[in-house]
Amino acid sequence: MADTGAPARAADTKGPDSKVLDSKVLAEAAKRRTFAVISHPDAGKSTLTEALALHASAITQAGAVHGKAGRRGVTSDWMAMERARGISITSAALRFDYHSTMLNLLDTPGHADFSEDTYRVLSAVDCAVMLLDSAKGLEPQTLKLFDVCRSRSVPVITFVNKWDRPGREPLELLDEIEQRIGLRPAPVNWPVGVAGDFRGLIERTTGEYITFTRTPGGAGRALETRLDAEAAAARDGDAFVTAQEELALLDEIYGGLGDAEGRLDDLGMESFLAGLTSPVLFGAALPNFGVRRLLDAVTTYAPPPAMRADIKGEPRPVDAPFSGLVFKVQANMDPAHRDRMAFVRVCSGRFERGMVLTHAATGRPFATKYAQSMFGQDRETVEEAFPGDVIGLVNATALRPGDTLYAGDVPVEFPPIPSFAPEHFAVVRGKEAGKQKQFRRGIEQLDTEGVVQVLASDLRGDQAPVLAAVGPLQFDVVLHRLEHEFGARAELDHLDYTLARRTDADGVRALAGQRAVEVLTRRHDGAILALFSDKWRLGQVQRQHPDMMLELLIAG
Repeated sequence: MADTGAPARAADTKGPDSKVLDSKVLAEAAKRRTFAVISHPDAGKSTLTEALALHASAITQAGAVHGKAGRRGVTSDWMAMERARGISITSAALRFDYHSTMLNLLDTPGHADFSEDTYRVLSAVDCAVMLLDSAKGLEPQTLKLFDVCRSRSVPVITFVNKWDRPGREPLELLDEIEQRIGLRPAPVNWPVGVAGDFRGLIERTTGEYITFTRTPGGAGRALETRLDAEAAAARDGDAFVTAQEELALLDEIYGGLGDAEGRLDDLGMESFLAGLTSPVLFGAALPNFGVRRLLDAVTTYAPPPAMRADIKGEPRPVDAPFSGLVFKVQANMDPAHRDRMAFVRVCSGRFERGMVLTHAATGRPFATKYAQSMFGQDRETVEEAFPGDVIGLVNATALRPGDTLYAGDVPVEFPPIPSFAPEHFAVVRGKEAGKQKQFRRGIEQLDTEGVVQVLASDLRGDQAPVLAAVGPLQFDVVLHRLEHEFGARAELDHLDYTLARRTDADGVRALAGQRAVEVLTRRHDGAILALFSDKWRLGQVQRQHPDMMLELLIAG
């Protein structure tokens, strides 16, 4: 429950110092870069996240995600289940400085079963780093995530990872990017040596050649050595000559990159922000090769916060009074306190700890006495924040992903974050009769977080809700968290449905008693869902009832 002992609600009126405040908001926003790292599972996303934090001096030693004995877990993978399985299950926020820029990095789950969490994160960022495995290129989940970026107009920087391992030809990878997703690649640097025989990287605009020396275990920043052309040719011979020939070919195919500082020219930057071009960099995250250059690229290319359209389609200026989008809710990040954290992207204005905001969905006041900045699981109190920042509001029991908070008397609300269409369904029941209270509290919490969609019906009752998920691994997370966070062991009974459609009261009556169909009600948003065994059964029902409301549930 929100604290009610905070100062009075912030007003939307302009005082004598408003121009000074607006100027500060604009100046601070210009320093922010808020971006996500997205990839297919096992492309090295969490390892890259750790390496970026290492090169920004936010941490002193990188971890590993493989779960092997004696290795640390990555900072962003803080859940016990993530550390045990070596995969990212939930998104995490890391905030750190790099030179004069404040970076808000959002690590996302790579596994397709957690696509919905990734989609919510992409609603809160201004840029994405798309990570490709040098041997596998564009994989199915990468393609899906890029489509989400395109639909949300999020510009993409591409990082080709694992160049220290055997892989494909770099020109082949560039061609795949252009042919399969229609994104014109703009290589920023170029590898010397084939994948698996990584010698170094040539800066495309300056011709500078950088070689790398790995630190023991890859736990520290790789040592960089800069060579001129003569020293490079003496060191790497034919490999360096081949790279130079490939660079000449790149200029013919894609034209020049930009200026001598490695920046895109005006036309290229416009194309990048429009989602037509992607700067491409090569490297290897585990030994920390080329990671510093990626950080430089993020600060150079990723756009600062800009106006965001509200639910009416009207752009809200960055220096307007405070507004923020809740894109994630997470309970029990601190097991000792069993609290609940709402992740809020600051969209406009200055946030000040203690200000009383309005929850747009209910019109009720929301106090912010307990506001924090996050670095994985680690947190510290934040006194103020500006557009682009991600803040955590503690004990936010009333908030859900997609909610808007705002200051002042003029209401503002951003478009909600749609839910993915579930494809897996199961009844969940508590195993212990004496733990029903904990079971119900856990299910309610997981529903609020959006871990799964929780559905109910008069037929099954409140003791046996139906869970609807994008992928089956979501069910594993539910069972694990129910047991370890809420002390309520549970079991699942999987249902033979694969499709869900939104319907109405007329549909409920028409579908009553139908074979291989079930209607569930009381989802948190009031939607009534009809479940079907397969697409053929759905087709039969649609032919029998052509006027029935059966809306597709998709993220838009």
